[in-house]
Amino acid sequence: MERFTAASPLTGTKYLDIYVDEKEPRNGIEALLKELRPLWKPTEIKLKTFTDGITNKLLGCHVDEAMEDVILVRIYGNMTELFVDRNNEVKSFQALRAQHCAPDLYCTFQNGMCYEFIRGTVLNMWLLREPSIFRLVAKELAQFHSVQTDNGYPSEPVLWNTISKYLDLLNTNQQKPTTHVSSLEMNDVPTFDILVSEVEKLKEHLSQCESPVVLCHNDLLCKNIIYIEAKGVVKFIDYEYTGYNYQAYDIGNHFNEFAGVSELDFSMYPPKELQLEWLKSYLEVFKECSGREPLVTDLEVLRLYVQVNKFALASHFSWGLWAVLQARYSTIDFDFLRYARERFKQYFKMKDDVMTLQLPS
Repeated sequence: MERFTAASPLTGTKYLDIYVDEKEPRNGIEALLKELRPLWKPTEIKLKTFTDGITNKLLGCHVDEAMEDVILVRIYGNMTELFVDRNNEVKSFQALRAQHCAPDLYCTFQNGMCYEFIRGTVLNMWLLREPSIFRLVAKELAQFHSVQTDNGYPSEPVLWNTISKYLDLLNTNQQKPTTHVSSLEMNDVPTFDILVSEVEKLKEHLSQCESPVVLCHNDLLCKNIIYIEAKGVVKFIDYEYTGYNYQAYDIGNHFNEFAGVSELDFSMYPPKELQLEWLKSYLEVFKECSGREPLVTDLEVLRLYVQVNKFALASHFSWGLWAVLQARYSTIDFDFLRYARERFKQYFKMKDDVMTLQLPS
């Protein structure tokens, strides 16, 4: 296998010209590790597959039983370049690492990246609700939102460009036959015309919410949060969708993720009391990070509460579109269309109540 080591001219990160076969990854991974861990014997390398990802394939590589040194190898999912700007992802990694918010990025390769394994507990739907845990998540997200970048990021919110891109892809491909999705399966998904109409209404409504634009994770589901009990902190991983966006979108998207992924249960969406406590913890740290007094008023918390629940609508809409597209292209064994139907169903269920919420002044 021919390969070379170089720094990407766009990101400055080490690049290895190696392809890793998603179905038979062993040879490609051994080639990567020959460069990253030259003292590791190929016959001693153990691979552990992490199965809870629905976009990419993730494997942990190690030689010692105690797993003291683990390299994560992420193999990009089929056609994910349609959804993810990989150069921006690497820039995010670098900017966040510089602020101690991300693990080490060892290299990128033809269809993936290698990075440091963070040892800890991956959160689940129940841990997300624990006050001692959700306060840590709120504080970490406030610090994340305070990161300043100077790497050429566009500071405009990515939300509307992302939704527009998804709609364009749907429109371009909706007449094409696909082996993944039948027309019958698409029956419960809103028609393209309805989707276009809804996004116009949503954009008009949310443009009046005055949510600040900050550096956002944009995909803060359970599995992307690691609790490091010994240090009393949480850390976020996976920056595929990281970029500047509305502050309230990132929080609303996280609240939606209380419902889980594989089996969505929106009765788990955090109740108002939990949200207010979460948002107060968040605002204390967010204000402190910007050099202000960490004194938070009830009015500030209520204002953010309304903004967050309105932008949670946009989260349902965006991930619903994303899931329809994934159903067309992904080779991962996951019922993306069922997921899309559930997200759109919840969007329409909560739409009227949320849109009538008034911003306190």
